[in-house]
Amino acid sequence: MSSDSFGRAEGLSSPSRRRFVQGLAVGGAVATLGLWPRSSWAVKAEGVPNVLSGTEFDLTIGETPMNFTGATRPAITVNGSIPAPLLRWREGTTVTLRVRNALPPGSIHGDQTSIHWHGILLPANMDGVPGLSFNGINRGETYQYRFNVVQGGTYWYHSHSGFQEQAGLYGPLVIEPLEPEPFAYDRDYVVMLSDWTDLDPKRLFARLKKRSDFDNFSKRTVGDFFADVKQHGLAATVEDRKMWGRMRMTPTDLSDVNGNTYTYLMNGMTSLGNWTGLFRSGEKVRLRFINGSAMTYFDVRIPGLKMTVVAADGQYVHPVSVDELRIATAETFDVIVEPTGQDAFTIFAQDSGRTGYVSGTLAVREGLRAPVPAVDPRPILTMADMGHGGMGGGGHDMSSMSSSMAGMDHSGHDMSSMAGSAMAGGSMAGMDHGAGGMQQHPATETGNPLVDMQTMTPAPKLDDPGIGLRDNGRRVLTYADLRSTFRDPDGREPGRTVELHLTGHMERFAWSFDGLKFADAEPLRLNYGERMRIVLVNDTMMSHPIHLHGLWSDLEDESGNFMVRKHTINMPPGTKRAFRVRADALGRWAFHCHLLYHMEAGMFREVRVEE
Repeated sequence: MSSDSFGRAEGLSSPSRRRFVQGLAVGGAVATLGLWPRSSWAVKAEGVPNVLSGTEFDLTIGETPMNFTGATRPAITVNGSIPAPLLRWREGTTVTLRVRNALPPGSIHGDQTSIHWHGILLPANMDGVPGLSFNGINRGETYQYRFNVVQGGTYWYHSHSGFQEQAGLYGPLVIEPLEPEPFAYDRDYVVMLSDWTDLDPKRLFARLKKRSDFDNFSKRTVGDFFADVKQHGLAATVEDRKMWGRMRMTPTDLSDVNGNTYTYLMNGMTSLGNWTGLFRSGEKVRLRFINGSAMTYFDVRIPGLKMTVVAADGQYVHPVSVDELRIATAETFDVIVEPTGQDAFTIFAQDSGRTGYVSGTLAVREGLRAPVPAVDPRPILTMADMGHGGMGGGGHDMSSMSSSMAGMDHSGHDMSSMAGSAMAGGSMAGMDHGAGGMQQHPATETGNPLVDMQTMTPAPKLDDPGIGLRDNGRRVLTYADLRSTFRDPDGREPGRTVELHLTGHMERFAWSFDGLKFADAEPLRLNYGERMRIVLVNDTMMSHPIHLHGLWSDLEDESGNFMVRKHTINMPPGTKRAFRVRADALGRWAFHCHLLYHMEAGMFREVRVEE
């Protein structure tokens, strides 16, 4: 029997599965502290304690006991709450934020902290990344952030120190634009999704390093084998099993940490807590979805309501009506809904691996609930999902793969053109970043013990709803639906192209760019003012939300045309996607996967913009 660093034995004294998944009805800060979260959290509401607005802010980072599952654990909080207070700024103003480190001596969260303003354009020394932007905020110190607000929209903020984000240091950020918005609404709510664990986050990371499949309780069985034989034939099924075996992977390993460890939260409340946003029939309600989780992709829908997506990552997009959307870690989506015909609607957010969910309610009054849908069936990865052909439209015909994938040895490909790695800043202009041809790989991946697989036929897959969302009978948002309401703000063609591969080793829980961990890689250097293209190739079986600090990422379509402006680019397995960057902010910037434990395990780079 093992125990976590909080003294709770895993498996024996842990809360029941139902309580663990749905949480406590009144979970949050322990009652004696008087910090229980309110059931309604409206951006426009007056007198809501968790909303701070203006230009001057005082934020205190400390440790607060929290209880979401029946067990009290030390969380890291801002002004005593999870999430941190909703900050409301206005475009065109200058904000000053005094952040004080009040962590107690001996805190499990360390003695240093930080805040990164996710998606916000600002000077490099205000970005909040210890070791790059500044030195961090030591215990007892106060750091003053001060910068001009040059954008509007929905964003968020979080710690960039250790695993503090996992332990509760994240909060929403709403910036009112100078110009009138291109849509109307009557009510405005933030819906911040996150994942909570009773484990010490450092202990969770150590567990992932020792046994990365700890949470994969849904491995294939003998029954699955015979079902596949019936559908695909014996030869194809056996070849499929051999392929997965050679890679030491399982097609049910969709997320490293899931509902077997996490309790999912909505605005800091569990499903049983039932966060509620009020409405009157016929009103237009704006919901600002923010994925502030450490490791979770959420699939969000409101049964009985269409969602009109009007903004992505804080930037306006041409409205598109959908039934469901997948929101990757660190992304934000603004939607408009028009509830009518019933008194309550369920906001339902299930994790992409279908191991758990969190729900809340839109209602005409407090205390109402609507039926909560069942979690969708467990999805299964195929080789086609990971950019390996010969799958017969997602089937399991592996016959064409046996030679190219045997032993995962790709040393026969000419890597000379990639020598030195693209991260060194070498030009790869003219590269075909579409779906054609056999994918080449950087020399740093060859024979690398930190790389356990490579995609051979990646594609943009911009119109793909994603694993577990295809053909589900609902209209699901895709990246192909997202079109900015403005043209390419730069207008220039990129002067050069750099290709980077997202790499990893599942069993060792090692993650990287081009097979090189952060400590072993040179910075990606950009010349101030240049327009360049970054091509990402996902060689792993995991999705990765890639975030570049300080600069916008202008996603291209399959033909290389500007499509949508974002701060976080989701990269499903087997995808190859390109985005443009204008190097208009001097300094040292972070570039990383926003899955917290992937970043900490090595999928992190420094980007330098220099004159």
